[in-house]
Amino acid sequence: MPQFTAPLTDMRFLLNEVFCAPALWARLPALADTLDGQTAEAILDEAGKITGGLLAPLNRSGDEEGAQWEQGQVRTPSGFKEAYATYAEGGWVGLSGNSQYGGMGMPKMLAVFFEEMLYAANCSFALYSALSSGACLAIDAHASAELKNRYLPPMYEGRWAGSMCLTEAHAGTDLGLIRTRAQVQADGSYCISGSKIFITGGEQDLTENIIHLVLAKLPDAPAGPKGISLFLVPKRLVNGDGSLGETNAVSCGSIEHKMGIKASATCVMNFDGAQGWLIGEENKGLAAMFTMMNYERLSIGIQGLGCAEASYQSARAYARDRLQSRAPGGPIAANKIADPIIVHPDVRRMLLSMKAMTEGGRAFACYVGQQLDLAKFSDQADEQQRAALLVALLTPVAKAFFTDTGLDSCVLGQQVFGGHGYIREWGQEQLVRDVRIAQIYEGTNGIQALDLLGRKVLGNGGAALRVFTLEIEQFIQQSNSSYAVELTAAVQRLEGLSDWLMQHVGADANLVGSSCVEYLHVFGYVAYAYMWARMDQAANDNSPFQQAKHATAAFFFNRLLPRIESLDTSIRAGSKDLFRLNAEQF
Repeated sequence: MPQFTAPLTDMRFLLNEVFCAPALWARLPALADTLDGQTAEAILDEAGKITGGLLAPLNRSGDEEGAQWEQGQVRTPSGFKEAYATYAEGGWVGLSGNSQYGGMGMPKMLAVFFEEMLYAANCSFALYSALSSGACLAIDAHASAELKNRYLPPMYEGRWAGSMCLTEAHAGTDLGLIRTRAQVQADGSYCISGSKIFITGGEQDLTENIIHLVLAKLPDAPAGPKGISLFLVPKRLVNGDGSLGETNAVSCGSIEHKMGIKASATCVMNFDGAQGWLIGEENKGLAAMFTMMNYERLSIGIQGLGCAEASYQSARAYARDRLQSRAPGGPIAANKIADPIIVHPDVRRMLLSMKAMTEGGRAFACYVGQQLDLAKFSDQADEQQRAALLVALLTPVAKAFFTDTGLDSCVLGQQVFGGHGYIREWGQEQLVRDVRIAQIYEGTNGIQALDLLGRKVLGNGGAALRVFTLEIEQFIQQSNSSYAVELTAAVQRLEGLSDWLMQHVGADANLVGSSCVEYLHVFGYVAYAYMWARMDQAANDNSPFQQAKHATAAFFFNRLLPRIESLDTSIRAGSKDLFRLNAEQF
């Protein structure tokens, strides 16, 4: 059976040595009196215990049993309800929530590591609280004071959960096509009618109430996405004193039978004249919902990281133990019938690829978390604005690149196991199934790539990109990086490619769509190169851990970063080859 151990040493290294988080927290007024390095380490230690000891043991059994639906009710797998009670009691649902309403108020730099542990230990379980955290964020940012006071405290406590109700059978990416309707009532509430699909945690038996955030249209709403409003619709209505009242007109029509994340209930939700309350302004619901969606996009990106870490841990242990053949240079374990497969070059290629991409991704997640913290907590307006600009630029990269490469790492881990990787008991095939959805939901990775290139880079003439590349160039100038030459060349390639696209996009309407996925990958590799240069520089003692950092950095720069050269060539080929066939020729 696979086991998961949180990579706490690497997380501490990133917080303390690479990003100097305690010093940052000390200068941010909202954090200075509540968080220091010692407290952060205690939180990480406890997070490692609850994910590795409580949640990971339920991962395979949860997959085998799955969520069950019967007459509108959902039953989560054995052990989930008890584990969730322990999890909620520890305050984990509200880890980064607003302390004014009962959250712990911890920074995102810390929360991204906890989320990685959650997904690595048990993807399905992680999703229930991830949706609650995102819903709380949207309510906190956009709802009235009355709604915040009524709903946020029990949600942060974990007594109530949240869900995100966007998708309809005919309206996925194009939300302007939704048919769910809202009608204002005499008391100021709204009557919500319609059906939503693919709703994670839309029904479950873990909490006493579920707070649905629902996109719907008012009768006189403008057509398209500009006519969407956001509503808070509880499963059970809430009395004036905060106690639970009667059941709302919300029901779960069925749950999906999926490839993976089988213990997560993916629901069809029916709203049959349900009572709801407006969040934010009428016809501006999509902007409000994007507060939650962007949170979820980073979280789902981290799902890719967590699954990759779990795959790497299992594959590493197996490669050290499995005896097959002899090393090319002669026996390594001469007293055994064969050498462990970790001596073989191709196995090392796979393991090092997984290690380099997962650790690079973990650093990038922490970096994005740092920007989120600066945008939220900094008392300097220019720093806040710069960080917010970087968050907008980097969120689609994090979501798509983490999950694309996360699947790659899970497949590589499966390959290390050979035939055993295809067998259920070893856990690798479940990781492949569980991680696959992360490239699809919360906006497919193709949509993320379109957002990055079309809106975040070309849309502002490369201004946001320049903020990021200028930071990398300043790092190169101010540091004594061993990889200054390679990093400089990589940044120049990204900037040159971006300039080429800006010059040619006007003459080719299909250029952005045909180039965006490759462009996002170029961006991702360059961002990881920046992270690896920073990690390599911060590894300044001679411990085995830091020696491994130097060796893995060398592998990344020599064997993985050169992939951007072929991606560059592919992009510059333009879109014409995509349209040589007519539809009937496919």
